[in-house]
Amino acid sequence: MRNAKRFPFIERKNQAGEANVFPCVPITLNYRDCVSEVVGLLDTGSSLNVLPYYVGLALAAVWEEQTLSIPLAGNLAPVEARGLALFGLLSDFPPVRLAFAWANSNDPPIILGQLNFFMEFDVCFYRSQLAFEVCPKFRDS
Repeated sequence: MRNAKRFPFIERKNQAGEANVFPCVPITLNYRDCVSEVVGLLDTGSSLNVLPYYVGLALAAVWEEQTLSIPLAGNLAPVEARGLALFGLLSDFPPVRLAFAWANSNDPPIILGQLNFFMEFDVCFYRSQLAFEVCPKFRDS
């Protein structure tokens, strides 16, 4: 991949205290004039980007102003979520608009999923090397 940035898998513990490694990437999120530096979990099995409630608040988003209801699935199915569009800056790549399901819960991690993180970035996983590479999608122009 051209101009790809390489990131290591990082160790995280689940709620049971069991450790494992995950592909997590530092990303700067921007909403209006507010900026938050966070770490997102790359999840190819997630159809959506998911944002925990506290991160939206840190970005000064107002829950009541977000009117688009987003249904979540899996263990997040009971959680209400609303659409929130942010700008994301990953490494020194140009910023991209990312659509999030802003969850009314602090439980989920920041999830970067198919819609639309993986539509904006190409990602190659090297699990045996505990690393992955990310680059902006190819734009034919």
